[in-house]
Amino acid sequence: MQTTKSIINSFSHLFFPHTCVGCGNDLVGNDQLLCLHCLHDLPFTNFHLFANNPVEKIFWGRINITSAASLLYFTKNSPLQNAMHQFKYKAKKEIGFYFGRMMGKSLMESDRFKNIDAIIPLPLFISKEKKRGYNQSAILCEGISDIMQKKVFNNVVIRSVATETQTKKNRIERWINIEGKFELKNEQLLQNKHVLLVDDIITTGATFEACAAVLQNINNIQISVATLAYTLL
Repeated sequence: MQTTKSIINSFSHLFFPHTCVGCGNDLVGNDQLLCLHCLHDLPFTNFHLFANNPVEKIFWGRINITSAASLLYFTKNSPLQNAMHQFKYKAKKEIGFYFGRMMGKSLMESDRFKNIDAIIPLPLFISKEKKRGYNQSAILCEGISDIMQKKVFNNVVIRSVATETQTKKNRIERWINIEGKFELKNEQLLQNKHVLLVDDIITTGATFEACAAVLQNINNIQISVATLAYTLL
């Protein structure tokens, strides 16, 4: 039976090859997403283990964040960029869930994130989410939730106004573009809770700041931040 299964898997792999989402090389196992080489070379930050890390410093003097961390450093033309592109623009949601679980495991290693009560994805404007088919931040949250066993709240804070892409804007332009674009719904659900606000990447933190500014209107809330990747502008 095992031999027959192996033969079937071999033929399936021949006609439907399973490749690494980072480098594109062939993978032997169908349950893997990254090859051993890409896994070994992932640029982990270990920010979750240290207070006053570079992500937390982004918010100094701007908004009150309890803890913040990013799992990986982002660099252009890297396996991580390849994987993130497939996740965000090629509908490969399993990549986001995979990295979300990785984020969850790292956060559980830190005492600073163990008292999280709820997880919130940074919201997309509704038309953009419909066009893409999903919110990439929400997929990451599902992976984090699978590890941390905390509920994901998708509709407590929404993006009420469409905005231009932040990609080519500087820090001030990003803030002007995003300020006042978030709105609370059913905020009583998060009263007296420590929430984890999640997105795929952080650069200047302008979008997080605008969203957190609205969340801070909730009674006795604590806000922490987690992203898959960290990059400099």
